[in-house]
Amino acid sequence: MSKSPPRDPGRFGEATRLVHAGRDPSAQHGFVNTPIYRGSTVLYPTYDDIQHRRGRYNYGTSATPTMDALTEAWTQIAGAAGTVVTPSGLSALTVALMASVSAGDHLLVSDSAYRPTRQFCDGVLSRFGVAVTYYDPTIGAGLAELMQANTRAVLVEAPGSQSFEMQDVPAIAEVVHARGGIVIMDNTWATPLLFPPHARGVDIAVEAGTKYLSGGSDLLIGLTSANAKHFPAVRRTFDHFAMCAGPEDIFLALRGLRTMSLRLREHGRQGLEMARWLQARPEVLRVLHPGLPEDPGHAIWRRDFSGASGLFGVILKPVPEAAVAALLDGLELFGMGFSWGGFESLVIPFDCRPYRTATAWAPGGPALRFHIGLEDTADLKADLEAGFARLRAAAG
Repeated sequence: MSKSPPRDPGRFGEATRLVHAGRDPSAQHGFVNTPIYRGSTVLYPTYDDIQHRRGRYNYGTSATPTMDALTEAWTQIAGAAGTVVTPSGLSALTVALMASVSAGDHLLVSDSAYRPTRQFCDGVLSRFGVAVTYYDPTIGAGLAELMQANTRAVLVEAPGSQSFEMQDVPAIAEVVHARGGIVIMDNTWATPLLFPPHARGVDIAVEAGTKYLSGGSDLLIGLTSANAKHFPAVRRTFDHFAMCAGPEDIFLALRGLRTMSLRLREHGRQGLEMARWLQARPEVLRVLHPGLPEDPGHAIWRRDFSGASGLFGVILKPVPEAAVAALLDGLELFGMGFSWGGFESLVIPFDCRPYRTATAWAPGGPALRFHIGLEDTADLKADLEAGFARLRAAAG
């Protein structure tokens, strides 16, 4: 007889839950992982069954056993009432927003939010009659002064995906809930392993599973989880759009889930090591990482988070653009690409000035965003050491 899943999995530790959540080998002929269920059509045995939609599954867009395995696991890990899986992090965010606001509503969005989020708010929500206001991410409970009679939801992101400001999510949640609003959070940087969103007052949490859940830089997937009050609206919105992820991607996400805790903590450890090393470099003006005691958001991070991921920012001392190009173009181990969370280290230049509206972005020098992968940090430091030599030479 094959082994059944453990009873009451919530009593176990984080690593144990990641290994066992969403798996039932006894229902899969003893095989460890839920197989990939591909398909659209679900057959009913009788006329009466199809008339009354009897059975767990009715069509491939709404649910499959593979999809259920991931949503059940993520719901448990996030401390939510339910989860839907979408084809990307951005699509997960759009489901959260469309489930929360309607024409005539007002939405508050952190000025540090992921840029495609802003583009959706300004290019789609505003077109359908939702007023959007951007706010200083460090405002905390002061957000109450920006809320209007029709403010329906507030979007937070901690830390910001490029500028890395921390937000006091519990304080924001308290003032928003007092006025009957919804708190939506992009929690991709931390995942529920480092910041349990629903335990901190978040109603709807969004994760780009493309990042740390995947860990392999080879899939696109998003997750939208919600508490009991707001999950019905999330589920309805998901069903209305049929915004389902592909079965192979869901399977890969499930595989990544089993090792996410180990990988994430190693990314965090190596990220802090590299952040401290960069902080001491003569070419660096400052490092944007909430895990550093010198960071303005460190106290909030230390209070609310149980660790850091491998993503942070660096502000270089003023140098010509050609010097930054010399630094980046010759790197052997750091790739240049617009994602993160995979096993490989990445770096991109960034500039928030073209799109920030509620706050001024004046870093004092060129800005770089680093994702620290799983390479040996000695090799990463040597790669950057050579890059800084090129930067100095090009700067004259």
